[in-house]
Amino acid sequence: MPYFDAASSTPLHPVARQALVASLDEGWADPARLYREGRRARLLLDAAREAAADAAGCRPDELVFTSSGTRAVHSAISGALAARRRVGGHLVVSAVEHSSVLHSAAAHEAAGGTSTEVAVDRTGAVSPDTYARALRADTALACLQSANHEVGTEQPVAEIAQQCRAAGVPLLVDAAQSLGWGRVAGEWSLLAASAHKWGGPAGVGLLVVRKGVRFAPQGPADERESGRAAGFENLPAIVAAAASLRAVRAEADREAVRLRALVDRIRTRVPELVPDVEVVGDPVRRLPHLVTFSCLYVDGETLLHELDRAGFSVSSGSSCTSSTLTPSHVLRAMGVLSEGNVRVSLPLGTSAEDVERFLDVLPGAVSGVRERLGAPVNVAPVRTEEKADVSLVVDALGRRCPIPVIELAKVIGDVPVGGTVTVLADDEAARLDIPAWCVMRDQEYVGEQPADRGSAYVVRRRS
Repeated sequence: MPYFDAASSTPLHPVARQALVASLDEGWADPARLYREGRRARLLLDAAREAAADAAGCRPDELVFTSSGTRAVHSAISGALAARRRVGGHLVVSAVEHSSVLHSAAAHEAAGGTSTEVAVDRTGAVSPDTYARALRADTALACLQSANHEVGTEQPVAEIAQQCRAAGVPLLVDAAQSLGWGRVAGEWSLLAASAHKWGGPAGVGLLVVRKGVRFAPQGPADERESGRAAGFENLPAIVAAAASLRAVRAEADREAVRLRALVDRIRTRVPELVPDVEVVGDPVRRLPHLVTFSCLYVDGETLLHELDRAGFSVSSGSSCTSSTLTPSHVLRAMGVLSEGNVRVSLPLGTSAEDVERFLDVLPGAVSGVRERLGAPVNVAPVRTEEKADVSLVVDALGRRCPIPVIELAKVIGDVPVGGTVTVLADDEAARLDIPAWCVMRDQEYVGEQPADRGSAYVVRRRS
């Protein structure tokens, strides 16, 4: 069964498995002790740290191992903010950061601090100039992911790091998605990553704090990992994480070329095979193994189940696959279609045959979901004798994505050019998907108005 969700977690690399099993026998003792077993464990820990530091592009004494990538992010943000509280309490993040960063920002605000979210364009990228304008005299820390976890867009880290350095602001880079592919460029100050994203075991994160960067670990003091990560080190997992990082980096250049070609194939063929699809994310500055697209008139959860039954494991940012009933914050920030969203992220070793079979299965899965939902096949031609001031109201209250957009598409042909359709909806996804539908269908999105329940979304037909 092809597993196409490497951006969530990758299968354990064979090298990681070998290192894990071997270190279970050799690395069980306390590396802080001076007896033989402790010294042996310390040698394993030091070797793992050196290997991870080489991959990250830092000194070994700048890197510590944490219990997860999320813990690394939380520790980095809290430690950097605490050390620079005399500078101020302002935090800068991009609008498409991983939830671990955004949750830290929310906790910082709840404690009395302030934060600024920098907007992104429709590809999911931040502008260096826009990011620089968010920096202030009281900015204590800036955060930016190296590449987006949902759409694969790479961020201009080197340029923004240069601007942060000029402003005297440390930059934390979340490199969870990219570190397996290569070092992060630029003069960043802090870095966080997660082993299970590159084929290491879950439960191991990396936190890098450059020399000279002010940092004050929060929480009770602990002697482990330079006081920056409390608790006894999970040495077998750490050794496996470092070994797998070195292994994947050794094959990264070759696999990046091969997987990029497969992803290019998906990016090109999906819009040809499936009508009404929007491929999102930067087509060039992106991770080599990840592609995301959204399908009009499709319930994302049902589509994922159909693909799972066909033997493909993929992910989604649609609201209809979410317990919160809201679209992914990444798709929302980009202003792109969220319904029927599919993220394909290929692990190392993915075959071209598996990709071709996915492309064979996808059209039938999408059309089957659309048929069950009663999605329109085409738009009825406009009757030229009708007046252009005709207006229709569609009541989609209480109905979830993608029904409000389907109902809009069904009736748009009933009004002449210049006429309007008002969709009443209380599903949060409508706020994103109706404007996105207008862009895809070359219709005019007039705007959103308050209603007794939910909102009224007004669309004017222009073609």
